[in-house]
Amino acid sequence: MNIYAGNLSFNMTEDELKNQFEQYGEVASANIIFDKLNGRSKGFGFVEMTDDAAGEQAIEALNGADVQGRKMKVNKALPKKESSPRKNWN
Repeated sequence: MNIYAGNLSFNMTEDELKNQFEQYGEVASANIIFDKLNGRSKGFGFVEMTDDAAGEQAIEALNGADVQGRKMKVNKALPKKESSPRKNWN
C-alpha cells in the first residue's frame, strides 16, 4: 500500500519517517520529496507498506499525530495523474 505523509517537519529524515510507520508493519520504502533547486524538504513524502492491513492501521494511528512538533496528515496515496504533454512555445 502506498501512503501519503504530509505536514512533515522540514528536518525529518527518511529513516525517521520509516521508523514512524515500522511500528505498524513492514515498510518497503520511505521517501521524502525534496525541492530540486534548493535541496530542502517539501514537507511531504510517501511510504510503501507491504501489508494493506498494516497500512490502514498506520494511517488510522498516525493521521493527526504530533511528530516533531507538527501534526502529520496521513492517507492512502492517490495514483499519479497523467500529465498533459508540455507545449513548445517556440
